[in-house]
Amino acid sequence: MLGVDPDRGSRELRRRVALVFSNPDAQIVMPTVAEDVAFSLRPERLSRAESDARVSECLRRFGIQHLADRSSHELSGGQKQLLALAGAFVRRPELVIADEPTAYLDARNARRVADHLFEDGHRLVLVTHDLAAAARCEAAVLFAGGRLVRTGGPADVIAEYEAMLG
Repeated sequence: MLGVDPDRGSRELRRRVALVFSNPDAQIVMPTVAEDVAFSLRPERLSRAESDARVSECLRRFGIQHLADRSSHELSGGQKQLLALAGAFVRRPELVIADEPTAYLDARNARRVADHLFEDGHRLVLVTHDLAAAARCEAAVLFAGGRLVRTGGPADVIAEYEAMLG
């Protein structure tokens, strides 16, 4: 992955790859929103000023700057998902692996998140049922019943998926 053997370069991969889980509660570990985003930067050993600047920029980018001092665990599902994404993106990863990143979001925020996923110049592995987001990918893979059904361009794979639905 990224030219790194996962068995030998796990530390480097942790630095270069960000994960976004389908359940944001699995990622939120700090008491406030700003602290949770800043927690992702600890391994980078940034100055306090640089860390604060990156946290502020990321909170603003995901539209949750007004929640910076709120308890992380009292947020709505959509706010928690935006927080999980901010915690991943604040690190400026080369590869983002996102499992249903729009699952807890309303249409406006789902579109905002998808825009961020596709804008930053990083590689993206996206697991999703959001067909609008899937259509923006370079390639798609369809699984059903635990089996690989189809690979190819997003339009072809989405058409196959829709045909399976009837």
